[in-house]
Amino acid sequence: MWRTLIVEDEQYARASLRKLFAKADIPFEIVGEAVNGEEGLQLIRALQPDVVISDIFMPLMDGVRLLQLTRKEGLECRFVMLTAVSEFEYARQALEYGASGYLMKLSLDLKELKQTMDKVAGELTRMDKLRLADKWFPDKTAQEPTDHPELNRLITYIEEHFAEEVTLKRLAEYVRMDASYVSDLFKKKMGITMTHFIQNRRVQAAKMLLTETEKTVSEIGRLVGFENDNYFIKIFKRWSGLTPNEYRKEQKIVL
Repeated sequence: MWRTLIVEDEQYARASLRKLFAKADIPFEIVGEAVNGEEGLQLIRALQPDVVISDIFMPLMDGVRLLQLTRKEGLECRFVMLTAVSEFEYARQALEYGASGYLMKLSLDLKELKQTMDKVAGELTRMDKLRLADKWFPDKTAQEPTDHPELNRLITYIEEHFAEEVTLKRLAEYVRMDASYVSDLFKKKMGITMTHFIQNRRVQAAKMLLTETEKTVSEIGRLVGFENDNYFIKIFKRWSGLTPNEYRKEQKIVL
């Protein structure tokens, strides 16, 4: 679940948002509320939410200024602005500072909320995948793994995109080589099939997420490239000898 902070000075608006979130069946949970921008900034620092839903006009600090200061401090949470028709110019300004979107306060309904938050979920997932790749493969200047330059390009591509759909056809097209030749070359030089290499990369990344985050097994599976929960559990156990939940429990005992 993505952690969500509401920053809104009107109590009825906060209550309305909570009700819509409860009905919307979206992967977001409200972890806090603030009644003005200054309090919102303090809670962003303390709670580290994934997304902030902020009104534009509020006492002490408006929503656009809150977004500016958050970005200035290097905090990466996404922003969705609450706006009225008369405030649309301010909403446009917020988009220029990196807000993911806006919600019209007076006409907000379930459909609009779901559409906007689905977009935010997509952005957060892409951000997580980029951080994941950077964490596991931070050193792109390391010694090349093989003596074949095109194969090394493939390996680098896999390391940067393993959480996406990576197929033999796509990889072969990437280096402009025959797919069968690429498959045989990979196995010969690496001592492992390309499919198993990708699976292993995904499982190693999943281990990190299981150890260092509280994300669910389903969320982690999707983040590292598995769309099907059962398949993720099967492949994880094949490479580690444990299910994801068993691995997480074992790591907590060790730590």
